[in-house]
Amino acid sequence: MAEFFGHMREMSAQRIVIEDMEASAFKAMLHFIYTDMMPGLDQELEAAATMARHLLVAADRYELDRLKVICEGKLSGGIMVDTAATTLALAEQHNCTHLKAKCVEFIISTPAILNAVVATEGYKHLEASCPSVLTSIVLSVRGRSH
Repeated sequence: MAEFFGHMREMSAQRIVIEDMEASAFKAMLHFIYTDMMPGLDQELEAAATMARHLLVAADRYELDRLKVICEGKLSGGIMVDTAATTLALAEQHNCTHLKAKCVEFIISTPAILNAVVATEGYKHLEASCPSVLTSIVLSVRGRSH
């Protein structure tokens, strides 16, 4: 609302440039807004997960709650060692409690998975960008051991 109807320059501009968003994600978001259908999430797993990440960010930015839930669901079903920490950081940054819980559940599912996730570049990013979320992991591990 602020971007298009507030006192920002976009209100009077004839052309609006959307930054920080892939063109394909913006196109998919518009398709969803106008048709209530999700293109791009039926692609092969990695491409669909990438699109879901971009759309989750867009859905959060433009308060498209249904789209956000769809993206959370798609990402929740494809958590792997290589993507768990990055997806957890995304979930934390965009207030996706269901996705965050699924990531933590996956990460602590076995000691081997926990160790493998901790060894990823995504985990280093998680430590740097969302150190508070590490508390969720620690508390979950402690809760399982009691």
